[in-house]
Amino acid sequence: MLEGFIRFAAMATSACVLLGFVLFALDESSTASQKSQDAIAGRKASYTTDPSPEQERARERAHSAPREVVDDINDVLLAPFAWIEPESADRWLRRGVPTLVALIVYGFGLGFLARYAHGRP
Repeated sequence: MLEGFIRFAAMATSACVLLGFVLFALDESSTASQKSQDAIAGRKASYTTDPSPEQERARERAHSAPREVVDDINDVLLAPFAWIEPESADRWLRRGVPTLVALIVYGFGLGFLARYAHGRP
């Protein structure tokens, strides 16, 4: 029972982190022109794993409601790894490194914990 819950948590958190990074990558790769300052400010909030309240409000104005739900979940899941974010690196590294660490911790770490809960190391 506990094994199934932990395994589900590992898959759900990993899927949310991965979806957040995919949406970030889609934002970065789009070549559409920027139509407003809100969109520019909203993209800046997507560059970091732990945006400031001002960046969060700008991102809320720039993104749709479903996208903002994904971003908020991603903020919570990546917050423990924000300290890993290289300050001087480009936005792909600033977003990619914490995402990779989160996938390792949530995916592999919780997966190992689920196997351990079942009684097999």
